[in-house]
Amino acid sequence: MTNKNEGINRREFLKLAGLSAVGAGIAGSALQGCKFFTSEREAAMSPRAGLDPTGEMTYRTSNKGDKVSLLGYGMMRLPTDDNDEIDQEMVNRLVDHAIAHGVTYFDTAPPYMKGKSEDATGIALSRHPRNSYTIATKMSNYRYVQDGMGPKEVYDASVNMYHTSMKKLKTDYIDYYLLHTVGGGDGMPFLRKRFLDNGLLEFLFKEREAGRIRHLGFSFHGHVEVFDYMMKLHDEVHWDFAQIQMNYLDWKYAEKISTRVKNINAEYLYGELEKRHIQATIMEPLLGGRLSNVHDHVVERLKQRDPNASIASWAFRFVGSFPGVLSVLSGMTYMEHLQDNLRTFSPLKPLTDEEFEFLYKTADIMTQYPTIPCNNCKYCMPCSYGLDIPGIFVHYNKCVNEGRIANSINDENYRKARKEFLVGYDRSIPKLRQANHCTGCGKCSPKCPQGIDIPAQLRIIDEYVEKLKRDSL
Repeated sequence: MTNKNEGINRREFLKLAGLSAVGAGIAGSALQGCKFFTSEREAAMSPRAGLDPTGEMTYRTSNKGDKVSLLGYGMMRLPTDDNDEIDQEMVNRLVDHAIAHGVTYFDTAPPYMKGKSEDATGIALSRHPRNSYTIATKMSNYRYVQDGMGPKEVYDASVNMYHTSMKKLKTDYIDYYLLHTVGGGDGMPFLRKRFLDNGLLEFLFKEREAGRIRHLGFSFHGHVEVFDYMMKLHDEVHWDFAQIQMNYLDWKYAEKISTRVKNINAEYLYGELEKRHIQATIMEPLLGGRLSNVHDHVVERLKQRDPNASIASWAFRFVGSFPGVLSVLSGMTYMEHLQDNLRTFSPLKPLTDEEFEFLYKTADIMTQYPTIPCNNCKYCMPCSYGLDIPGIFVHYNKCVNEGRIANSINDENYRKARKEFLVGYDRSIPKLRQANHCTGCGKCSPKCPQGIDIPAQLRIIDEYVEKLKRDSL
């Protein structure tokens, strides 16, 4: 089926969508912010709730014989209560439901959920037999180097982090252990300070030999020379797996949609792993939710193709269709998200060649959207000056995504767009946490896995807000 938008040029597309040229990247996600949905859009974007799958989970086999669910549970975006504390009862219910429907792979890390994800994960999983699930966690020691620790201090603190993870997760072995955010910072010098010059990598090798680490790998963000170096190490290290960011937009357009030069197309990353028979676990299959909450024109395109498929299912089917993918991580905060994803993977229906081409053309269209490539991971938080950085980006991206950004005061929809942006901004972001309070200190930007120049983007948004308030667009 041919869609009339496939050949649309950028000028025509922005005119149709009513978008400004503020920001850079692709369409954004939000659970709050610009809240003025149409009923049709709300229905199209909502996961198909209330129905469990009728088929069985799709599994892959690890290089050590583990039967691994293709759907993995990312424990990074857990449900919280009114006090912003983890809702352990709900976490338990979600984990129970996931295990009951075949999910075996649970991924966490020491910094997730303000340092409390491993505790919550350990409580929820330890209520089940240990052989019914596999745990992935990470050596998240980047802050130690950023804080100026020396080699021995980094080593000691990192080893302590490793043992603390086991205690929190209530286990005496870790199934999948990752060197976290390899490629971040300034690239190779940062990698050396974290793992190579202090003997930490040798420690992890010994833990793998002793069986306390069953699979050793790394998660990659950033400089391609670091990724290439890790590939060269494979003959000596024998990586069991690697975690990469992969989705149908990042497949060919990661460099184009990023605010940094160092972002790498997933096609290259996956291809290099496949050459070496290194299995891949996938993070950000939905780009932090942005591929489940796409622009109206893309919703129309996907729904024309398959009215019964959820928007998110297209992205999950894309990554799950690659045979070298061991597990696809999804941060499922709500039961309806879990149920929808279970239906997608139970069993997975791999994409046809023609469907791959359809998604590649969809990605071509999506690269024309002027939004900010924030994944709402909250690594930039807390802000020293109290700003809700991801909340600001989420609101802005959502309004762009829904075509509710005005180009000028002369736009036909200017008054409506102005009201909806400003009212939604104040509703979702407290005034003292809005972009105008950014001092430009720059402490947040080095922490961002997407390499966003956060102060610059906050400045752009604040200038846009001020122009709306003064009616001076």
